[in-house]
Amino acid sequence: MLDLLIQNGLIFDGLGSAPMRGDIGIQNGKIVAIASSLTSNAHQVVDASGLWVTPGFIDIHTHYDLELEIAPGLSESVRHGVTSVVIGNCSLSVAVGKPQMLADIFQRVETLSHQLIAKWLKQSVSWQTPAEYLEHLQQLPLGANVAPMFGHSALRAHVMGLERSLTVQPSETELKTMQQIAADALDAGFIGISIDMFPWHRMSGEWRGCTIPSQHAKQKEYAMLADICRERDRVFQVTPNLQRFASFLDIIRMSSGIGQKPLRLTILAALDAVHDRKLWRIFSPLLYFWNQILKGNVRFQTLTEPFTIYSEGSVTPLFEEFHTGAQLNSCESRQQRQQLWESETFCRQFRQEWLNNWRKSFHRQLDLMEIVRCPETSWQGLSFAEIARQNQQKPVDFFIEALQKYDTDLRWVATGANDRLEPRLALMQHPYIFPGFTDAGAHVRNLGYYDGALSLLKQAVATKFLAPEIAIARVTGEPARWFRLDTGVLKIGAQADLVLLNPQYLNQPISPQVEISDPILDGEPRMVKRGSEEIVEAVYISGIRVVCRGKISDRLGRERLGTVLSPCLNQNSL
Repeated sequence: MLDLLIQNGLIFDGLGSAPMRGDIGIQNGKIVAIASSLTSNAHQVVDASGLWVTPGFIDIHTHYDLELEIAPGLSESVRHGVTSVVIGNCSLSVAVGKPQMLADIFQRVETLSHQLIAKWLKQSVSWQTPAEYLEHLQQLPLGANVAPMFGHSALRAHVMGLERSLTVQPSETELKTMQQIAADALDAGFIGISIDMFPWHRMSGEWRGCTIPSQHAKQKEYAMLADICRERDRVFQVTPNLQRFASFLDIIRMSSGIGQKPLRLTILAALDAVHDRKLWRIFSPLLYFWNQILKGNVRFQTLTEPFTIYSEGSVTPLFEEFHTGAQLNSCESRQQRQQLWESETFCRQFRQEWLNNWRKSFHRQLDLMEIVRCPETSWQGLSFAEIARQNQQKPVDFFIEALQKYDTDLRWVATGANDRLEPRLALMQHPYIFPGFTDAGAHVRNLGYYDGALSLLKQAVATKFLAPEIAIARVTGEPARWFRLDTGVLKIGAQADLVLLNPQYLNQPISPQVEISDPILDGEPRMVKRGSEEIVEAVYISGIRVVCRGKISDRLGRERLGTVLSPCLNQNSL
């Protein structure tokens, strides 16, 4: 007697094979049979006629580390078919360290809600080691499966103390301690280690404005962590320093496979940037050279839709890349920001930095920055440049005046990358670039790309740039194999994590981001995605239906359905 029998669906195995019409039998949370026709009796029978049956999607880049402790169901991702997430990215994790220190490292980098941080800090942290943290995760009522990376910033601050991790280099003893803890973490089941070189990731709290601990390391420390991953064939995730070209050369040297085992390296991010329309073309030849000539094992990550970011006045991650913008983000109140704006010297410096094109990652084109909400309602829907022309002002002067006058009451939006279809498709199609990089769980007021896999499928159906079975494999079996996770494939013996999709509704545009009042954050606003209710007929985790046509089951986040994913030692079993 089966627990669940799904009949007559078009089955995609997640490996890129041609789909087959058939039935799937599930018992005790596992797939026990796949055939063109199953005659077994079952407690529950689902007719999937006209539907696609796919593995649950894998989100390879999330920052759910803190939210897992508050709402472990991860419903915003699961509702879009995601059944496995990778956490601990960008050197940020909570596997070791004191709670307040970890909160100060996390909060500004990922612009996490103060309400979420406050909720998390109220809970006791019961683990003392990375292994105990994994045990703790396994006890949570997980919705999606969780594959944790071990974050370097947390490790460095834990071993050296926060102040020393931001100001000096480790002693030989501290370096050896980091090495031992990192090795123990991988041996306990972490899937890899993440480091961060990105110069605009900054601290909050006592050390607000200072760059986070991982960025203060020297090449020797990074290489030590990379070697630990290489020895165990684990993932090494890097966010490069865009202001220091030599950092790319360091990363290339660490990851070469000439004369040694290649490093399993993933890098953020391959994007078609608005500020440099030729940049996206470099990724293909670079990856060919890296993987074919240097014998590497490198995967970039890209976003599956336009990189559109919402901002609250001058409180925005887009301002972290220049000094005066970072100063504004460091202010704890509107009053403090007003004091800065009242300084003619500050305004002059802000204007100069805004107009400076050197080493910028955001385009800063005021004709491409649109006002969404403002007390001056006539401005809504117009760009800053349009209103400046109406007022016969220079755009940057009007921009400064608007920020000064309305502060966070002024909400604006801009798209910084991946807005052109052809380059976006080329990046998503590239064999050495993973569609991912959603940042799910982070920047909750700025962006919400929880439906990244569905956005890929929509574009595949609309443009036929990928066959459906290949598009599905790109967000299921392919990342599972590379990250060495025993998930993402429909096969006998696998955990029954699967999605029922109605393909009739895939032929529609990418869903817009919308703002909701999030009960997880006690009603604070959050950017999310909606519009997948017709596409996602159902989502199953461990054979339990947790989503049905947009409705979330009460069991999600209350029962332990997902599991902690450790690296699969036998690649042939994937």
